[in-house]
Amino acid sequence: MISSIRRLGQLEIIISWAMKMRAVSLIVILLSAISVQADLHAQSAGGLTSFGTGQLTIKSGAKSHRFFVEIAQTQRQHTQGLMFRRKMAAEAGMLFVYRRDEPTAMWMKNTLIPLDMLFIGSDGVIGKIVERTVPMSEAVISSGGQVVAVLELNAGTASRLGIKPGDRVVSTTLGNAP
Repeated sequence: MISSIRRLGQLEIIISWAMKMRAVSLIVILLSAISVQADLHAQSAGGLTSFGTGQLTIKSGAKSHRFFVEIAQTQRQHTQGLMFRRKMAAEAGMLFVYRRDEPTAMWMKNTLIPLDMLFIGSDGVIGKIVERTVPMSEAVISSGGQVVAVLELNAGTASRLGIKPGDRVVSTTLGNAP
């Protein structure tokens, strides 16, 4: 009788564990479906826009760091930015270019990867860096002054490479490349 009760208790534990695993599996499936649906919604709501590409160099002391960037110049490109991207190459980024030197603000809505944001003045000098922004956040990230461009890189890049305010971004897109 006691061994039957023990077996029954073990059976209940196994059934409970199996039900929990099934619930976890269903949650994973639901989250995946929601993610796919968000991507499809973004694409069907006018489609995702494409970007031009270019190269730029950040001169930091005696070092130079080259990046291959997508260039956001139109309002539609500015609005979309890196939304819905799941990854970005280590040497890649996005350069937001504005028509004139002015204060600007960014946010991370629908942006799935953490970023470093480098705010660039008309002389190409980095005036401010906001590191490791939070994915999906709607918090406003201000330039803190006049800028003509914002460079978004993978989170941790500025720290890893020693990039700091006062360093210079050189690019044909910014009109300051030789």
